Amino acid sequence: MVPPSLAAQATPGAFSIEETTIPAIHAALRARTITCRALVERYLERIDAIDKRGPAINAIVTLNPNALATADSLDQAFARTGRMDALHCIPTIVKDNFETHDLQTTAGSLALKGWVPQRDATQVARIRAAGAIVLAKSNLAEWAFTPYETVSSILPGYTKNPYALDRVTAGSSGGTAAAVAANEGAVGLGSDTGNSIRGPSAHNALVGIRSTMGLTSRAGVIPLNNLADIAGPMTRTVSDAVAVFQVIAGEDPADPVTAASRGHREPDYRAFLVPGGLRGARIGVLRQAYERPTTDPEVVTVFEGALETMRNAGATIVDPARVADLDSILASSRGGCNRFRADLEGYFAARGEGAPVHTVDEILKSGAYHPSVQLRLQQAQAVTQSPDELPGCASREAMRARLRVAVIALMDSLRLDAMVYPTWSNVPRLIGDLNTPHGDNSQLFSPLTGFPAITVPMGYTRGGTLPAGISFYGRPWSEGRLITLTFGFEQSSRWRRPPAPGPS
Repeated sequence: MVPPSLAAQATPGAFSIEETTIPAIHAALRARTITCRALVERYLERIDAIDKRGPAINAIVTLNPNALATADSLDQAFARTGRMDALHCIPTIVKDNFETHDLQTTAGSLALKGWVPQRDATQVARIRAAGAIVLAKSNLAEWAFTPYETVSSILPGYTKNPYALDRVTAGSSGGTAAAVAANEGAVGLGSDTGNSIRGPSAHNALVGIRSTMGLTSRAGVIPLNNLADIAGPMTRTVSDAVAVFQVIAGEDPADPVTAASRGHREPDYRAFLVPGGLRGARIGVLRQAYERPTTDPEVVTVFEGALETMRNAGATIVDPARVADLDSILASSRGGCNRFRADLEGYFAARGEGAPVHTVDEILKSGAYHPSVQLRLQQAQAVTQSPDELPGCASREAMRARLRVAVIALMDSLRLDAMVYPTWSNVPRLIGDLNTPHGDNSQLFSPLTGFPAITVPMGYTRGGTLPAGISFYGRPWSEGRLITLTFGFEQSSRWRRPPAPGPS
């Protein structure tokens, strides 16, 4: 189903927020064709028109009541100095598992309703320092548990895919994805443990970056699994994603894992946005990531078209690129390793008496959760040993180390710049459907190795209505190279388009 218009119809000569970009916003502000306040007003009007009314995307949990006041202060600062920071007046949608010192943070759970943390998550603090405006907090799959759909106990009903209102956005960052895709904000922040930035981005024709583990901070993001959690940008263009990434990337004392980024962070990731980025590149087709009996043939057709686009842009496609002994490597991990209870309770313990809850047991006893997550909470509650005491966790870490070696050996042997695969091998499901194939391809390679992956739009299925994404996956700390490749692909294909236009 193609929804009614999500397009804002601008009056002649007016600045249109639909599909605008960070450079376009900054150019309009410099030209004085719009003020920061007027820009924020347009986004707020759009959210009012389409998020709970009209097509009722249902992506927004909390609006920032201080957004206009922040816009006024930015207007005044610009009038006084003529200076703009990197994200000056960029209205940003923030997933509601990022701490915000002035807005409630819920992780999609009624158990946290009304909790306003004492500080911002590091990434939120960094974008604010760069001039961004936190416009709203977005819905997520409760506790970020599922990549398949976006439903929680904090916001009644499902978040809908703006390209087809009866379809899912994927999860868990589906609220950010739907809001940014529907032009309710300029850019967004999401988190990704298994596929939760990349999956929703693919389902909503967006760009999403999952960095090398340690290049971006998770401090102040409510954890699902500290060994796999990543936070990062979700945007409509590669250049906008890189603009946000440039601000948020880098070491953070509040997240010890980021110490590994020392010496690896590029001075300016925007320097990798170069024309013709696919020329001379060697791209491997990682069929092990997506080939299965239930893979949708339309997704494969769109993917094959993307490969042809890359060839035409000067890339050499190496097909297939197969990780040696993959099955035996994965089978070497034995026993369970459910870290959720330990990581979540450690997170709340660090917040002391100000925490709204302290244990998974408290959450279960409160009954303040969506019925769909009860089993996951009960499974976490049953884990009484710390991750360090669980043999399954040690086994899993040994497997991950073997997989890293195998992936690098493959890329070295074939002299690959990156590997590619469809981000999902099936189309977005109908809302409420948990029986048809989900096609989630991205839980394996990037999360288990900690290596980076970027998804970009690669086309549409079902008569051109449902978006599909392609993932570029690379060596650790290869974000710069991946940015060049994804920018080259985007500029060669230009698949991103807004949800169907029509009367506003």
